[in-house]
Amino acid sequence: MEPPVIDKQAFEKVRQTLTHDFVRILGYFIEDGQKSVDRIVGGMRSRDAHALVIPAHTLKNEARQFAAFPLADLADDIERGARRVVEARGDIIDLMLPVARLQPLWRQTLDVLEVETNPL
Repeated sequence: MEPPVIDKQAFEKVRQTLTHDFVRILGYFIEDGQKSVDRIVGGMRSRDAHALVIPAHTLKNEARQFAAFPLADLADDIERGARRVVEARGDIIDLMLPVARLQPLWRQTLDVLEVETNPL
């Protein structure tokens, strides 16, 4: 069984901790997260492992902040893999599967965040 896209208990703790800043900071995560996903996919298309490192690192940290642990773990896998490719001059093709999983997981995460934050 796969873990939930958002750890709801941890997410509620984040909501309580951020109080009135929660909506604003969540908005930054959604905006920056989309940019990171786009940069990762673009870097993969251009076969540029360097272009994957920073956005994957950013996405990893921001996803962890909002208890999106599967997304954070996938971003971590992409970051580590990209660093290995850069350092060992490996083949970026090894990152194709994790990067291909990124956009669907990002969309799932956004869908759950919408449900969790929609007052209706």
